[in-house]
Amino acid sequence: MNATLSCSELMRRMGAGAVVVDVMTPEEYAAGHLAGARNACIYEIVFLDRIAEQVPDRDTDLIVYDATGTTRAADLARERLLQAGYTRVSVLAGGLTAWRDAGLPLEGGEPFVAGPELRDGSYRIDTEQSTLEWIGRNLSKRHHGRIAIQAGELAVAGGRVSAGNIVLDMATISCLDLQDPVWNAMLIRHLKSDDFFAVDRFPTASFTLTRWEARIGASPEAPQGIVTGDLTIKDVTRPVSFPAIVAPQQDGGIKAHGAFDIDRTLWNVCYGSCRLYEHLGMHLVHDTISLELFVVALRS
Repeated sequence: MNATLSCSELMRRMGAGAVVVDVMTPEEYAAGHLAGARNACIYEIVFLDRIAEQVPDRDTDLIVYDATGTTRAADLARERLLQAGYTRVSVLAGGLTAWRDAGLPLEGGEPFVAGPELRDGSYRIDTEQSTLEWIGRNLSKRHHGRIAIQAGELAVAGGRVSAGNIVLDMATISCLDLQDPVWNAMLIRHLKSDDFFAVDRFPTASFTLTRWEARIGASPEAPQGIVTGDLTIKDVTRPVSFPAIVAPQQDGGIKAHGAFDIDRTLWNVCYGSCRLYEHLGMHLVHDTISLELFVVALRS
């Protein structure tokens, strides 16, 4: 049996009793699907359960399709079905787009719109929903926690992020893994001291975005790119670059995510560095700190 088939072959097979399954989201299925097609979303962990409920006979002639035939969605559905014991599974070449372009019968509403576009303008960072997470390590363990975002904004021009600024409230640094309150408080005091971030003298840290380089072929649903900007910790400012995703939301806002590592000693955070001190023993701390930004920004 061929792995893929044309619209005309699909119509012939439907006439012979084949079952057609739209493997996209329920929202996309409701917006428009092949007449008579069933729905089981490949992105859901219950995909095979949905199929088993609708098509219990593993020898049924099954034909799956996705939106355009240009991604792995339908092929993945076929793979999963074959692994689950279904013996006759094919994929509609070109997906729903090919069927629609051929003028063949559809059910549902208007063509599905995947998501909003990134709109030009200014966006204020929602400090309640946004945060920075950190990971620090030594030879025996790692600690992780959060730092609150005090303020910030993003600017979009020409459909891409053009500028931005994020201010971190260093006084809010927390540790999420130490459950003992005494040890937790001791670590936070250590991090806030001159050993690490000298929070009394440097109550904030900041990142200023200076450039966004879009990734070629990135999806408009979640544009990916490389962010470049200046990271200021204590009294040191240095350039950093890291991959990020900026996704427009239905409410007109933006969600953004980026993760990267820094060598803390370049920002004069030097406690326990084996490159700078010797005979550290249990006080050795890795130079690398991992940072992860989760940003929600609302249109100003």
